[in-house]
Amino acid sequence: MAQWHDGKVVNRIDWNDHLFSLQFECAEFPKFKAGQFTKVGLTQADNTVLSRPYSLVNSPNAEYLEIIAVPVEDGSLSPKLHELQIGDGVKIMSPATGFLVLDEVPHSQTLFLVATGTGVGPFISILEGEDVWTKYTNVVLVYGARQKSDLAYSDKIQHWLTHKSKQFHFVPIVSREVSPNTLKGRIPELIEKGAIQHKCGFEFDPLSCQVMLCGNPDMIKDTLGVLESFGLKKHLRRSPGQISLERYW
Repeated sequence: MAQWHDGKVVNRIDWNDHLFSLQFECAEFPKFKAGQFTKVGLTQADNTVLSRPYSLVNSPNAEYLEIIAVPVEDGSLSPKLHELQIGDGVKIMSPATGFLVLDEVPHSQTLFLVATGTGVGPFISILEGEDVWTKYTNVVLVYGARQKSDLAYSDKIQHWLTHKSKQFHFVPIVSREVSPNTLKGRIPELIEKGAIQHKCGFEFDPLSCQVMLCGNPDMIKDTLGVLESFGLKKHLRRSPGQISLERYW
């Protein structure tokens, strides 16, 4: 049964002036699966809770909960979250939910984690665990944003590049600037012309890969179309396929 818990901000990370992460202390929050999301909110004057769903970025074994967000212009909640400081209180709903988890993804040789913007959150949580490294021979994070400064968690990504160098591959993409060592453009078009495959060294082959998509709905819709043209299909329990997804709005 869903219930609200009291949380407290214990850390914040400002990746730039509009992209931020918050870490919460919430001892009562129950165990969750990497890739799941929950609702985070603030108590209003009338004692109701204004909330929105956010993916949990942290490992399920971490001592804190973490989200990544942007203050949406004219948004009712995200600008208020952007103003929170260490020690401020929040409401956090349990249990976490969602099916963008490795338990729902079939085994394969290569796992592509394809994200735009804050959609990278659940994939950071998955990469923090051990299951992804034992279940797949190759793990590819494809991470798209408008500008290079919008690519968060570079320290963690570099850690995996260093310590999982034979297994982990990273394809950063920006759409509004040219930046060294990154691809420029939109993810669907870059897959269609083979640029992402060339960068990481692996193909979107229905016989050897699984793909998890998270982020902008337009990216997901267009990428799904391109992948389907390669012979991949959406994964369902009753009809196994190669593509699992979660739209962010």
